[in-house]
Amino acid sequence: MVSRRRFLYGLAAGAAVGATAKSYARIMGSNERLNFAVVGTNSRGTAHLSGLKANATAGRISHICDVDARNLRKYAGRAESVLGYTPASEADFRRVLESKDVDVVTIATPDHWHAPMAILALQAGKHVYVEKPSSHNPREGELLILAQKKYGKLVQVGNQHRSCAHEMEMVHKIHDGLIGRTYFGKAWYANTRGSMGVGKVVPVPAELNWDLWQGPAPRSAYKDNIHPYNWHWLRRYGTGEALNNGTHEVDVCRWALGVDWPEHVVAQGGRYHFKDDWEFYDTLVATFTYPGKTIAWEGKSCQGMKYNGRDRGALIQGTEGSVVLALDGYEVYDLQGKLKDDFKLASKPRASSDLIGQDEMTNAHFANLIGAIKTGEPLHSPIADINISITSLQLANISWTVNREVLLESRDGHIKNDPDAMKLWARSYEHGWEVKV
Repeated sequence: MVSRRRFLYGLAAGAAVGATAKSYARIMGSNERLNFAVVGTNSRGTAHLSGLKANATAGRISHICDVDARNLRKYAGRAESVLGYTPASEADFRRVLESKDVDVVTIATPDHWHAPMAILALQAGKHVYVEKPSSHNPREGELLILAQKKYGKLVQVGNQHRSCAHEMEMVHKIHDGLIGRTYFGKAWYANTRGSMGVGKVVPVPAELNWDLWQGPAPRSAYKDNIHPYNWHWLRRYGTGEALNNGTHEVDVCRWALGVDWPEHVVAQGGRYHFKDDWEFYDTLVATFTYPGKTIAWEGKSCQGMKYNGRDRGALIQGTEGSVVLALDGYEVYDLQGKLKDDFKLASKPRASSDLIGQDEMTNAHFANLIGAIKTGEPLHSPIADINISITSLQLANISWTVNREVLLESRDGHIKNDPDAMKLWARSYEHGWEVKV
């Protein structure tokens, strides 16, 4: 049965299908535009630029911020070209938070900064758009929810599939019984990432503030294979492929099946393809079990074999058929696997190797946040809901680390009867950078 909360989200999603940035332009004039500060200008930060450009009548970028002066200069040039003006540049996000001109902070930093920075932004009275994963560990997710409630500003998580028009439409149809009673979701991701090698300790580049880059993470020497991307595969900064990409399709499965916390999680896999500094798995199979329903995710970071002709996607199955739901469209099948209906986007979908993700659903995700701030429109990815997907995948990481299934409390996802596994619920911080609400 779909919970009342999930049903209401489904109604909101169905009502929002077809909403675009242009619709918000009719609501607010140029003098009412929100000021956005983009923190983190490499990779996904570029999608924030294009997403806010698409919503230029409702929001403008007043500040850009990065601890690497090289990235900041490059982004400033791109912003001037795209926007027609140059936002103020800052090296330290704390100065951005001090500005009374900033209404919204968008966060596209390494994962270990997501929740700590979002909480500081909320404390400074700013709304937040934070990329997934919205936390580095389950405890930070809890703290971010507490902070959002305490300070009253909105937090939109970058699960932009929740603002994808054809996915919203199909999930609404699934909730309405298109394939009967749903009970299984299969998600997958495949890529051909290379080795990160074995890093060497080298002098910190003169234009990088390594101390601020590390921020809340315990201090370590700078190595030549960490910045700007391979931090994803190191535990003190990143969260592995499950959170880097699995978040999207596992969340789609949870959304379509109408489930909240799993009863138990088990994950198995390893680092098989290369021998290097990579601390997470490159191959993982994770299973999330709910009352009467199951979700499975298969992640392959270095083996690009596709399923259903796609390098990523979600398969939802029910008593009367199946739906394959992906970035490029959807397909509906009957119980015998016969195609009943399909939809294909006119544009070519982006590949798993795309690290930026400039697309219409990201534009719509920003439009949804602006609409929520200005008119009270329901958020598509509010932190209280999306945190369940984030934490569930963090629990898969914990299961993989301790090499056993973890049983969970249904009310909050806490691990039952396993003190050693529960020790991984939180992390240690550099002194002075502890996360507080």
